[in-house]
Amino acid sequence: MDLKLLSIATLLGILCSCSAQQEGSDCIKANAQSCGECIQVAEKCGWCTDADFLKQGESKSARCDELKSLITKGCSKAKIENPRGSISIDKDKPVTNRMKDVAEKLKPDQITQIQPQKLTLNLRSGEAQTFKLKFKRAEDYPIDLYYLMDLSFSMKDDLENVKNLGTDLMREMQEITSDFRIGFGSFVEKTVMPYISTTPARLLNPCTSNENCTSPFSYKNVLKLTENGQQFNSLVSKQQISGNLDSPEGGFDAIMQVAVCGDAIGWRNVTRLLVFSTDAGFHFAGDGKLGGIVLPNDGKCHLENNMYTMSHYYDYPSIAHLVQKLSDNNIQTIFAVTEEFQPVYKELKNLIPKSAVGTLSSNSSNVIKLIIDSYNSLSSEVILENNKVPEGVSIKYKSICKNGMVGTEENGRKCSNISIGDEVSFDITIESQKCPSQGKSETIRIKPLGFNEDVEIVLNFICECECSKGGEPLSKICHNGNGTFECGACRCNEGRIGRLCECSTDEVRTDDLDGNCRKDNGTDICSNNGDCVCGTCECKKRENPEERYSGKFCECDNFNCDRSNNKLCGGHGRCECRVCICDANYTGSACDCSLDTSTCLAANKQICNGRGTCECGVCKCTNPKFQGPTCEICPTCPGVCCPAGPDIIPIVAGVVAGIVLIGLALLLIWKLLMIIHDRREFAKFEKEKMNAKWDTVRHPITMNKIAWRGGPDSRSALLFRDTRCIRPLVCS
Repeated sequence: MDLKLLSIATLLGILCSCSAQQEGSDCIKANAQSCGECIQVAEKCGWCTDADFLKQGESKSARCDELKSLITKGCSKAKIENPRGSISIDKDKPVTNRMKDVAEKLKPDQITQIQPQKLTLNLRSGEAQTFKLKFKRAEDYPIDLYYLMDLSFSMKDDLENVKNLGTDLMREMQEITSDFRIGFGSFVEKTVMPYISTTPARLLNPCTSNENCTSPFSYKNVLKLTENGQQFNSLVSKQQISGNLDSPEGGFDAIMQVAVCGDAIGWRNVTRLLVFSTDAGFHFAGDGKLGGIVLPNDGKCHLENNMYTMSHYYDYPSIAHLVQKLSDNNIQTIFAVTEEFQPVYKELKNLIPKSAVGTLSSNSSNVIKLIIDSYNSLSSEVILENNKVPEGVSIKYKSICKNGMVGTEENGRKCSNISIGDEVSFDITIESQKCPSQGKSETIRIKPLGFNEDVEIVLNFICECECSKGGEPLSKICHNGNGTFECGACRCNEGRIGRLCECSTDEVRTDDLDGNCRKDNGTDICSNNGDCVCGTCECKKRENPEERYSGKFCECDNFNCDRSNNKLCGGHGRCECRVCICDANYTGSACDCSLDTSTCLAANKQICNGRGTCECGVCKCTNPKFQGPTCEICPTCPGVCCPAGPDIIPIVAGVVAGIVLIGLALLLIWKLLMIIHDRREFAKFEKEKMNAKWDTVRHPITMNKIAWRGGPDSRSALLFRDTRCIRPLVCS
């Protein structure tokens, strides 16, 4: 048992050793020419700074290898450069435990819901760094709500119910927060054909003659965000319905201005809600061409006197453009739309993160309940997002939600059903696969969608080794000053390459000198049989002048061919590039197979007596009866001339014919027996017929004659009709 365990352990050790060597070879294949290049290859690669580490003929890229391989090859652990990444937390303010009774003591910017707030990551290529991000939903968090309403003619009855929205909504929102502000804006459509009628009369009153409507407009900021619910009611009460020609409205123009005009709207750095109320669809990017508008929306604020002035100049924004601006400004959108357009806006919701859709009654009477329900739904979700990351950097998320459950939504970015006071966390892993240009620092930000807080993450990239700071410029070691001696090797000046910067790029025209000396991208330089000099292999000399290496990569020699009888190529050929080239009449890997067939001739002058094949001058008998050097000996044969074997075909034919004849004979016998049996039966019948006794009686009613066959005891009777029947009807 112990021996078996020892064997298994030895096998595992061999496998691990082979695996380590394979991993180490990846570092060598990268052909790193400096310590900085080496540590960027992979997290497992280290650089040996020992100046005496390399053997004769080895390239300096051999200094870059897996740590265990470097130690195995003789580099002490103290002289291996292997920098590691790290994380430092620069700002770590605890999350706020806020209560309503102390709400007045804290300003919005004093409330903390995410922790930590700033980190610095030192990243080495291929080495991931993971940190934990905590989020806690604060109680009594301030809310800004902007109500954006469609004032086309079909929304006339809805306007009446919205006029008292300010004070009613203020009262309901007191249950959620003590710090609530509300604003109001309206929209209709672009003021060009074919969206509205541009006749003078219709520009003044786009509705019918008996309706009093205001002139059409694109977007109007009616009321900046305020805490005064009465002011909201007063200004909304003064609003008038307008009108347009087509069914879709210009709501996207209005949403863009609400998102980007922060000062005009009065957005604070708190929870921002945009309620979009309509009973129609929407125009989006490209529809402006109908009105001759081809310039894409620029995503900038164009409000003058609270009116959008560039609707006739810029096209509608695209959905992607709106998503970007809403996210950048931490605005959560609630689409309050009629049931008819629910499917359209639900599809739009799927494209806009942190948005909700509510069914608006035909006259907007349920708008307050809709807003409260939608806000509760939005605020119960935490979804992390990050800005654009540098090239080569990746971010992975893992959410740990309520009760320690691991979240699976949005690739680990989301937790749902979060109540006030609940705390969730996210494990965030950042990894760099390469150093950016010039190795400069980068900054990325991670934030919960719809919230104003974020985490600032500074990324520093480990692109150089510590040993490179103490390099010796213009070192004589580097071919008379053609490079800087650092980290135990030469970092060549521009225009110079090679282990000791001994080659010029004008001569070689490649930076990978060793690559020119490796066969099939292998790890061995010049097949370990020579030195790489400026990209060309110079093969080693042997003590025996007759033995020599050859080939572009010194991969050939004339002394490592197969042997026979302790002779190279059996003494019947020559060795070229480790393959025997045989003389005439010889073949085989060691030229030990003769093609001469004279030794296989039998007494009858046939090769192997016609009973075998001649291989390498020796008969191999194909008939097992025959033996001997020429297949002439047959111990089981009756005589010298062996008799021919039986002819199988006549035997088989005779057997088949016999079976057929026997079958025919049996058939004829059966037929004869049947004929004899039938004749006997017929004769017996005739005899009984002659001996039959007949009697005649008359039926008492029908007067028919009945003849009884075989006497009165017979079971069969024949009935004959009497032609003298008195009663024909009965007789018939």
